[in-house]
Amino acid sequence: MSRSKRKPNQEEIDAARRDPRLREALTAARDDSEWRLRGECLSADPETFFPEPQAQQSPAEALALCSNCPVQARCLAWALDAGDRNGVWGGTTPRERRAMILAWKDAVRAA
Repeated sequence: MSRSKRKPNQEEIDAARRDPRLREALTAARDDSEWRLRGECLSADPETFFPEPQAQQSPAEALALCSNCPVQARCLAWALDAGDRNGVWGGTTPRERRAMILAWKDAVRAA
């Protein structure tokens, strides 16, 4: 199993719980069904958000677009709800979301 696909350890999950992006996603409005229409990603090539790991493409361009996006938290909440582990969503990489998904499920269960 490659390092990037391994299961997050407890330290990574605890760090994800403290991540301000996750905290914002937990408070993002779930009733906003039109959030995608306001995303910075509308003006970008979708391939930007799904860089090829084998080609050593960096997600930097996608992360830069996400950093100024008005719906970043809602986008991340969607990805965490869906369990999406591919591409850049809500300003996070797949590796970051692996731990966030586990923290997200715990928080949703507790609510």
